[in-house]
Amino acid sequence: MFQSTDKKINFDDVLITPKSSKYNSRKEIILDTKINFTKSRLTWSGVPIMASNMDYVGTFSMGMKLQKHCISNAVSKFYSKEDWVDSINEGLDLSYNFLTFGLDEIEVIDSYINHIKSKTNKLPKFLVFDVPNGYIKKFSQIIEITRKEFPKIGIIAGNVVTPDGVKIMVDSGADGVKIGIGSGSVCSTTDVTGIGYPQLAAVIECSKEAKKYNAFIVSDGGIKSSADIVKAFAGGAGFVMLGSLFSGHIEGEAPITKIENKQYRTLYGMSSSEAMNRHYGNVADYRASEGKSILVEDKGTIENTISQILGGLRSACTYIDAKNIGEIYEKSDFIIV
Repeated sequence: MFQSTDKKINFDDVLITPKSSKYNSRKEIILDTKINFTKSRLTWSGVPIMASNMDYVGTFSMGMKLQKHCISNAVSKFYSKEDWVDSINEGLDLSYNFLTFGLDEIEVIDSYINHIKSKTNKLPKFLVFDVPNGYIKKFSQIIEITRKEFPKIGIIAGNVVTPDGVKIMVDSGADGVKIGIGSGSVCSTTDVTGIGYPQLAAVIECSKEAKKYNAFIVSDGGIKSSADIVKAFAGGAGFVMLGSLFSGHIEGEAPITKIENKQYRTLYGMSSSEAMNRHYGNVADYRASEGKSILVEDKGTIENTISQILGGLRSACTYIDAKNIGEIYEKSDFIIV
């Protein structure tokens, strides 16, 4: 049975058309954006790009660099409470570095938050709940319990790819919803299970649903360039999460492999056999690997990539008469290519 026979679009399927613009220079563009976490009654301010909570991407070293540019970081969930305390004492900013959890019981979540607060006198401001399948009942129950326990902490939860999935997350207590299943460059869920949704179509459809509840979405997956980031904002994303684009940098701390005088760094999906072997000792006999492992050419420091991305965003805004990132959505018109 077909839910829809309409073709669903992805980033490569569209371009954004230019229009008359009053902005003569990229210097006039404002990248700082305010995102409202309505349920938590919080407002986040910065450049709404987020490093993925993947190994070798969502590191504390990455967060230290990104926070200088007011860019956020969903920190890997495999750091200990003591690691968090040490990094906060070294200057990690909790406005831009978010605690990440999966299917963790409230006792685990509570222990992290209270340990950090007791040791640093700082309360985490934002949490990211990340699982491959945000539709399972236990996940929404965890969000609901966490919201009741910590009503003033911002919550982003996912992943889902449909409007009804957005409603489930928001009804459970999420301020923002992470969108993306099968779209990541090192995710093989669609190949293994047949489950997924073209990323740009999911962003467009889910952002419309989120707006009904004064919520926002985070586009997670499928971003290959600054152009795709612009298209995600044009589709209605509040934040855009980056994994592979932020991989391969010194700050990710991935091991180096040398091949024919070139340096490469490891990147793998968090449902891959590599990730499961590293963190759990093996791939459970009831599971299949749903991720890939690749080598990414060493990109040096993240600063170079940040400059390229922010420059691309500013330039795009001048083409469509958008003063800031928030206006990209209302000023953009797509064409199919």
